[in-house]
Amino acid sequence: MADDSNWERKILEKVALEAISEQRRGRRWSIFFKLLGFAYVTALLVTFVDWDAMHADGEGKKHTALVEMQGVIQAKGDVNADDVISALQAAFDSKGTAGVVLRINSPGGSPVQAGIITDEIRRLRAKHVGMPLYVVVEDICASGGYYVASVADKIYVDKASIIGSIGVLMDGFGFTGSMEKLGVERRLLTAGENKGFLDPFSPQNERHKTHAQGMLNDIHQQFIEVVRTGRGKRLKETPDMFSGLMWTGARSIELGLTDDFGTVESVAREVIKAEEVRDYTMKPNLAEKFARRFGAEVAAGLGNALARFNVR
Repeated sequence: MADDSNWERKILEKVALEAISEQRRGRRWSIFFKLLGFAYVTALLVTFVDWDAMHADGEGKKHTALVEMQGVIQAKGDVNADDVISALQAAFDSKGTAGVVLRINSPGGSPVQAGIITDEIRRLRAKHVGMPLYVVVEDICASGGYYVASVADKIYVDKASIIGSIGVLMDGFGFTGSMEKLGVERRLLTAGENKGFLDPFSPQNERHKTHAQGMLNDIHQQFIEVVRTGRGKRLKETPDMFSGLMWTGARSIELGLTDDFGTVESVAREVIKAEEVRDYTMKPNLAEKFARRFGAEVAAGLGNALARFNVR
């Protein structure tokens, strides 16, 4: 009888221990899923909420408005006309803005995007008379980057900054020699005698080359006029100035391409007289970055598909 009682007690103890263990496992899983849910919500907030937009305007407190142009200027890139213009508009419209600093670190890029930004800067300066706009250059301000910078009130550089490259290029490759060696024949059919313009798999057409050079010359002249208008009498033109060469920041001051040495902090403190710097740069969140990358990949895929049928 005692043995039966011990056996039953052991069974009950085992069942009780299993129940307790199950409760503990349930609590652990509950905690895990709660933490997982919290992490998910946090990720959504970080991804989709524009925290900069939630930042209060400081009730009109005097400050220097900063807008960044960091990278290659291109329609679907991190530096594009839509984002830069939105940031500049917000900077100029803010009640507390004492002056705007456009910090540039760009080797250039699309002349169209640069031109759109430049035109908007002119419009904003005409609308906000008396509001200064200064450019501060970091490592490089070349080609399209300098195109934009040239319309500022003043351009500040580091002595080792790279400035210039006032020119336009169109590059590509020719594969006709390699095709001949490999015994590959190019079969190109077009409707329109110039539809195969600058086709890299066909011998270079002198008429097409001349036409392309004419387009480059037109864009180059537009660039030169923007620089001459923006820099005015400060510009000390030399035969090489518009040849595409670049200079150090120190030399660029001597040539009148830029004005003085300075940083964002020194310009805010000593020129604008508003030490507080507030960043108005449009920074895409993770969702926007994904959408841009996905959109670019879809566009590339569509372009490749169309290219197979030579629709371009």
